[in-house]
Amino acid sequence: MSELVIDDAPFSDSPVGTGRLIVVSNRIPKSNEVPAGGLVNAMHEALTGAGGLWIGAADPTEQALDGLTKIGSGDYDRATFAITEAEHIGYYLGYSNSVLWPLFHHRPDLLDISESEFEAYAAVNRRVARAIASTVKPDDLIWIQDYHFLMVAQELRALGIANRIGLFLHIPFPNPTDVMALPQVAALSSWLAAHDIVGLQTMRDVTSANEVLRHDPKAQVLRGGKWLRENRTFSVLSFPIGIDAEKFAKTAEAARKPDLQLADDAPLLIGVDRLDYSKGLVQRFEAFDDYLSRRAKGDPRPTFLQIAPPSREDVAAYQEIREELERTAGSINGAHADLDWTPLRYVRRHVDRDLIAGLYRRADAALVTPLADGMNIVAKEFVAAQDAEDPGVLILSHFAGAAEQMDAALLINPFDKRSFSDAIDRAIHMPLEERRERHQALREGVFEKDIRWWTDSFLARLSQVRP
Repeated sequence: MSELVIDDAPFSDSPVGTGRLIVVSNRIPKSNEVPAGGLVNAMHEALTGAGGLWIGAADPTEQALDGLTKIGSGDYDRATFAITEAEHIGYYLGYSNSVLWPLFHHRPDLLDISESEFEAYAAVNRRVARAIASTVKPDDLIWIQDYHFLMVAQELRALGIANRIGLFLHIPFPNPTDVMALPQVAALSSWLAAHDIVGLQTMRDVTSANEVLRHDPKAQVLRGGKWLRENRTFSVLSFPIGIDAEKFAKTAEAARKPDLQLADDAPLLIGVDRLDYSKGLVQRFEAFDDYLSRRAKGDPRPTFLQIAPPSREDVAAYQEIREELERTAGSINGAHADLDWTPLRYVRRHVDRDLIAGLYRRADAALVTPLADGMNIVAKEFVAAQDAEDPGVLILSHFAGAAEQMDAALLINPFDKRSFSDAIDRAIHMPLEERRERHQALREGVFEKDIRWWTDSFLARLSQVRP
């Protein structure tokens, strides 16, 4: 296929082995500014090292044409594919975030199923596949990011693309019982099998995926854990994502000290999450309420700062969690606040990442307590930000993917309010020596298996596949 040229400037050749790295994700930075957090920041770090081409969605328009629009270059090229307003509603708000997101986060009760929304999802996936096919070269590696593009690899194979294709899911994988709620469950195995490597965050997710595949009569497990389905061999493997720990630690150390107007002996607890029902925010507030109700007389008065910028506000389930969280926050402060003390500070807006790094370093404890999560890099950022001489304590949910790597944290069940509040009390009163020991164990893992380790590990396995 001929090389795609946009704005009279061809995409650059940035070798990964002998070809480029082509990354596909829904979100993509529209400028040369370094993105703040999450998947987008992870991919920026990966491509800065590897080079290549990053493809993402453009802002919705009235009409969507095939092809790519180049939007910038530097260490790597960036380009967008077109999407209509109707497709944004159906593909993104609909099938991606009202079907796949709740299903993969073990909430099949929240599925909002519409055949037209799946049709929009399939149409966008086909358009993305055609866009990739128009620019891909024989030795390029294609790395698809997340649940928005589960069908792209299958569409690429139908177009005759034989390149090595990897998928990485940043979210959990559903179990065989939950996945039955997906109307397209019969097609899920074929979507996975079109990739050469399916990367998941945890071994727990790999187990779930393997169980789903075992229910497919066309799928056969091979030696070494590989799978064979209709003459396609593929692997399902765990690649727990990391952060740029060194960079984030320096950012936290250099960050200005936030003026929170707290008493010198007042413990600061922090939570940083998107406003999402999977994050366990209501359960977190209720556990803090329980702690305040049982707090020993004379103990320092803690402040819990929860930063939760909204997302997907057009989805009904997100509107409901926002309203419930605001009611709970008001009730807690109404019951426990004093003239000179507001125990819960709830910030429902974006906060600059550098400021958050400084808040992590200032905090005595972080509450990272999702009900379901692929990894949750907040846990790793908090650890990287700490002063090793006087570190804070990480309270971590068993249901965060990070728990598989970070067992030196205080691991809790977010559904058990009493034990959760006990963990808050323990974190506030933990002796310095124990805090240092726990932090050192956590820090080693965060710095050893960082974002570069994640990128190199996945791409090394993908490069070993025979196209």
